[in-house]
This record gives sequence, structure tokens and C-alpha cells, in this order.
Amino acid sequence: MSGRTTAPYGSWKSPITAEMVSGADKRLSGFAIAGDGRLVWIECRPEEKGREVLVKEPEKSEEKPQDLIPENFAARSLAQEYGGGAFAIKNNIIIFSNYTDQRLYKHSIGGLLPEPITPDFGGPSIRYADGVFDSHFNRYISVMEDSCESSLNPITTIASIPFSNNGEIHEPKKLIGGNDFYAFPRVDPSGKRMAWIEWSHPDMLWDKSQLWVGYFSENGEISKRVCVAGGDPALVESPTEPKWSSNGELFFITDRKSGFWNIYKWIEQKNEVAPVYSLNAEFTRPLWVFGINSFDFLEKNGVNRIICSYRQNGRSYIGVLDYEIGSFSPLDIPFSDVSNIVSGNDYFYVEGASSTQPLSIAKVTLSENLSEIKEFSVVWSSSPDLTKYKSYFSSPEIIEFPTEISGQNAYAYFYPPSNSDLQSSSDEKPPLLLETHGGPTWEARGVLDLNVQYWTSRGWAFVDVNYGGSSGYGREYRERLLGQWGVVDVNDSCSCAKFLVENGKVDRERLCVTGRSSGGYTTLASLAFRDVFKAGASLFGIADLSLFRAEIHKFESHYIDNLAGTEKDCFDKSPINSVDKISCPVILFHGLDDKVVPPEQARKIYKALKEKGVPVALVEYEGEQHGFRKAENIKFTLEQQMMFFARLVGSFEVADHINPIKIDNFD
Repeated sequence: MSGRTTAPYGSWKSPITAEMVSGADKRLSGFAIAGDGRLVWIECRPEEKGREVLVKEPEKSEEKPQDLIPENFAARSLAQEYGGGAFAIKNNIIIFSNYTDQRLYKHSIGGLLPEPITPDFGGPSIRYADGVFDSHFNRYISVMEDSCESSLNPITTIASIPFSNNGEIHEPKKLIGGNDFYAFPRVDPSGKRMAWIEWSHPDMLWDKSQLWVGYFSENGEISKRVCVAGGDPALVESPTEPKWSSNGELFFITDRKSGFWNIYKWIEQKNEVAPVYSLNAEFTRPLWVFGINSFDFLEKNGVNRIICSYRQNGRSYIGVLDYEIGSFSPLDIPFSDVSNIVSGNDYFYVEGASSTQPLSIAKVTLSENLSEIKEFSVVWSSSPDLTKYKSYFSSPEIIEFPTEISGQNAYAYFYPPSNSDLQSSSDEKPPLLLETHGGPTWEARGVLDLNVQYWTSRGWAFVDVNYGGSSGYGREYRERLLGQWGVVDVNDSCSCAKFLVENGKVDRERLCVTGRSSGGYTTLASLAFRDVFKAGASLFGIADLSLFRAEIHKFESHYIDNLAGTEKDCFDKSPINSVDKISCPVILFHGLDDKVVPPEQARKIYKALKEKGVPVALVEYEGEQHGFRKAENIKFTLEQQMMFFARLVGSFEVADHINPIKIDNFD
């Protein structure tokens, strides 16, 4: 500790600025390998107001990646509002969904202008996602969402779009329909079969789904179909991610019997499924966006393997699976968190991160027998210049803490304050910012995130909670939230904060809470129904469950019923109906184009808190949807949260020069 200047927690000067955070908040939205073996990916660029750009890996590492589409195009699907699965590639031909009109476009790598292959319906009323090439019938097969008749209840199908040599545009043709939702249409190498996932209200895919295989007739229609998994009413499971090997074997992931998503194989002759490798770990994650790719095939010199990863005890493990004998050989790579994987013959690309490595894509080349790493190289990083700030980084500690249910524990990542230049006096405890993740069926992950380091390098403690109901820990843990949203998540968040206080980690009088989307709901509910936190920030969060239930889009229209309960339960659990119990300051941020959680949610509780006399502020952003994508808004949100908490509960002066916004009932 010698050589450090002593200063109060929260007042520390840090080189990790909000501007740096906003610039580093690049996201990935899928990747695939082009015909020449190089990677193509979609990156979201805050500096371009959140535009999503198709980019190709350069031929030489010292060269810059190549943008593939003109500046007036953006590769982003709005299917199910959350999108994903916006492009597919075959050789040097890309099919992608264009953001503004949601039409599908065909584009040759190195070509001039993309050409539309779907009709113009006068607006983005038809959306496409999760598509694949079907070379056998010279067409593209995609999930299609048609909202021409109803924006709240669009019709979802799997459709085919014929390719034309003369530029003629054809109407999409329905291949599969009748159910509420579809995903993962996947054509086998012979072009004779197609696998897909479907599910029905009131379930989400991770609650219960079905895997089907259909057989193509001579004219390309589905002539017959069989249910591979999810059809037995006595067996609750949620199959996902079907994928054909090069020799026509179907593999997929499901959580039957064990409650953990493991890899299985379909035995076509018997229409039976068999486990490939069993482990109390999660080999995939909930489908919030299309295009999840948790495993792929490695094939070289007659050696056939699966490259895959799994989550267990708060971290990811990656390895090679010999699916003939069911053995898993771990690979040691510098990622403790893995999302998507795509493979070539003896190499693969992996999207990952760690506590010292920001979100990145790495290329991993394997040995001849596909069992050892020959080379590991990062081909893309969300923040490539971070190493010079390493001395300011806080590393997460995985903590397990008791919940209010006897014998049940929950988990979190705790980041203590860290700054190589500054320290606090030994008798001071730091303020805490507790984050409640969105979803709520999702998972906080302990990786290098500048949104976190912004706080910890200024002398804040930060904790990211995986309350009961989070993914990553199996079905039983995930289902703790069924009927208990607004109870279990709130209790676990409060229990985590109290656990840190009792262990001498943080200051009881300076506990703050923040959350985005459903995490914003948990934040507001924690302030309304518990007396633990001293201030809160809700980012595009839910204040009125009844209103949310009435306006919610199709994908989540029954999700809230499963989580929150009856209409009366929704009323009772809505923070807007318990404003009289909120006595601490609240700041709200919302995008005016948000279709998932409309801005009226923030306006209602802002007005109610203002009338009650509670210190409150509301920030609204033109042109932002559900989640902020523009660099200037990401920066402003971070800075104003910091100033709000510092002024109202901090007992310190912020080192940065930030002009605070007006706080009603305070300024």
C-alpha cells in the first residue's frame, strides 16, 4: 500500500473515464466463417450511434478488419424485438437482415451494393432471423415474423425465400407454421431433412420446447415430420441448438431428467435420443436472441470431434468432446467466460472474456489429433488498449451467500475498490453499488467490464448478483423465480448486500442498487418493499407490472404470468402501487423508442415520486430503444448515476468534472 495517496472512497481519480467506457461498449451479434476460412462478424459501434456492421477478419494480423456493407446499411434483425441471427454466409455470399426496412439482402464480399431478396412491404413489418442456405433447392430458409395484421401478436413461421439469377424478388413461402414460436431451422448436408425448434405459449423456450425433424419432398416442401425431443408430456425438457454433422448425424442440447443442458444425439432409425456427455453443468444459455452457437464440429483426417463449452460454478470451461466414446478433453485458454463457438477443420473461433480480458474473439488452432492447442490469437477485442490500465482493475471474487430460504444459497461476483494510485483510511468502508441483471432469466458474468471498473477504480465496491432464477446453474435454480418474481430476486439482492455488510466489506449507510430492464424492476421493487438500499437507479426498468403485462410484445407475453403470477399479484408486486413505501432517492433512464418496456413506465413512477417529495430525476433519450447504443448516451448515463449517488448518499466529492442534472425535490 506504500506510495499511495489516501483519499475517501468514491473520490478517487481514475483514468477509466465514462468516455472510454462508452467507446469500449462494443458488442458482438454473431459470427460465421467465410469460404476462404476467415471470420465474418457483426459488431455494434456506439460511436456510430449503435450501428451494427458486418466485418471481416483481415488476411494478415497487422491489417485492419474490413467493413463489408455500405454505411447506409446495418445488419440487425428486430425479430422477437431482441433480434440476433441477422446473417448467414456461404462461401463469399452473405444474406443479412437490414435494420431500417428489415428486408433480407444478398451481398457478395467485395461487391458493390447489397441486393434485396425479399419484397418491400412498406416498412419493417416482416422480420427475418436465424436463416440458413439450402443449396439443394437454391433458396434461403429463415424464421419469419409477420406483424402486418398485429404488432403485438405477429405470426411466426419458418419460410423459404427462393434465389433468383435475374434479380427477381419472390414472396416468402411458408414451410412450417401453426405454433407460436420457431428457431434454429437447420438443413442437413444431403438437403433431404431439416431440424428446427418450436415452442408454445405460455412457455419460454427454456421452460419447455420441442425438437422436430421434417423430410423434404421433391418440390422442397415438408412431406412428413417426427418429434425428436420434447414430445413426451411426462418428461419436461427444453431442447435447443440442433446441428447436423457432415455425415448427417443430428446433435442437440437438452436438459431432460438431470435439469442441466447437456449434448445429445438423435438415433434416427429408432427415433430415440442418447446422451453424448453427461455433466451437472450448462452447455448452452437461454435463447433471448437468435443465433446462439454453443458447439460446433471439428473434422480432420478422419478424426471427428465436437468443440464445446459449459458453465459450472460461475465460470466457463471449453474443450474437445469425443462423441464416439463420450470423453471430454479440456483446453486451457485465457477465457473464463465463453459465449459462441464456430469451427473450421482443425481450428475454431471463440467469443469470450475473463477478469483480465475484455470481450474478444480468438482463433484457436489445434494439433493434428485435435486434442491440444497449437496457437491462440485474438482477432478482435472490444477494448484492445486496456493493458495500460491493468493496475486499476478490480478482479471479481465469486461469493456464495445464504438466502432467506433455509438451506438455499445464491451467488454473486464481488469487485472490491481498486486503484494503484489511491487508498482509503483503514477505518472507512466503501460505498456499494449492487447490480441486478436483466432477463430476469439471465446470468451475471465475472468478466472485465469497464462499466464495472469505472466504479471500482473510483473507490466503490461493486457486486453483480445471480439471484435465484438466474441461468447458468441448472433448471432447479432457474425455476426458483417461477411465481416469485419481485420476491426471490429482491430477497436475494438484499441478502447479498447485508452479507457484504456483515463481513465488513462495505458501508451499511451507503448501499445503492441499479438494474436494467427487468433488473430495473428488481431495483425499484427492492426500494419499495425492503429497507436496505439508500438510493437506486433504474435503466429502462418496469414500474407497473399490470401495464407491462397489457403492452408486452408476443415473445414475453406469458413470461410475466409464469414469473409474477395473477393479475392481483402483478398489482401487489408493482412498485408504482407502493410509492408510499419508497423514501430514498431514485434516478430513471429510458429510451423513447423502447418497444419492450415503453417509456410510460418511467414517466409514471417519476411523476408519483415527484409528487410524494422523494428526490427523483428522469432522463429520456431520443432514438434509443431497449438498451442504450449511442456512445454519448452510455457516457451520460454512467456519469449521472455517479453524480446522483455521490450527491445524495456518498459523503464525498467526485474527482471528475461532471455537470449534474437537476434532481427534483433536492435542487
